Amino acid sequence: MSRLGTAFKKARDEGRAALVIFVTGGDPTPQDTGAILDALVAGGADVIELGMPFTDPMADGPAIQAANLRSLGAGTTTADILSIASDFRARHPQVPLVLMGYANPMVRRGPDWFATNAKASGIDGVICVDIPPEEDAALGPALRTAGIDLIRLATPTTDEARLPAVLHGAGGFLYYVSVAGITGLQQAAQTSIDEAVTRLKAATDLPVAVGFGIRTPEQAAAIGKVADGVVVGSAIVDIIAEHGADAAPRVQNYVRSLADALARQEEKA
Repeated sequence: MSRLGTAFKKARDEGRAALVIFVTGGDPTPQDTGAILDALVAGGADVIELGMPFTDPMADGPAIQAANLRSLGAGTTTADILSIASDFRARHPQVPLVLMGYANPMVRRGPDWFATNAKASGIDGVICVDIPPEEDAALGPALRTAGIDLIRLATPTTDEARLPAVLHGAGGFLYYVSVAGITGLQQAAQTSIDEAVTRLKAATDLPVAVGFGIRTPEQAAAIGKVADGVVVGSAIVDIIAEHGADAAPRVQNYVRSLADALARQEEKA
């Protein structure tokens, strides 16, 4: 079983949702990212999404846009991201690490180059925001040949007619973007999340993780009652923006509050 599969199974066996945490690689600098990733693990993250900085992060709200600019301003390159990933893998052999970002940095040297180097760096999965399923050939075959899961996004507008295309060739988990908008600014109503997760689970055996707009332990716990995973990003990016190189202990404490809220699901079961 893959690291992603093992992480979601472990959470399921413990009666809780997996905690998936996003941070932008290279924010505030490439040298600081390792300590922040270690803090995520120490705080209880089950899966980590490492954002690849890009000049035009169209799906992201102000917090992650600013993180991308900070990272790029610090000189972060794709090589830096892969180095950060490789160092993380050496320190944390079992924690799943997913690259999340946009097509340009992933395919500009060719999909085979990217897939080969991502695999060598210990990457388990890739989320590419702006390559739709209909254009899978741009990246999907290279990733699957390398043994890397291509994690697809479903949204409130993904209807029954399109869902099979989203799921075809997908792996790792299905990421449900719970709002039709950008990251960090709003949260969907719990009822709509419940209905969407139920519908998605009926269509796939992949774990379903829900993200966009989750900021508090209470929100995480509510979504964790129905989803297989809970994704938190902008709230952590805000902590990094405020505290910079000193963010790691604060990030760890915040992640621990989320993990504890999800763990209490097991106690109530």
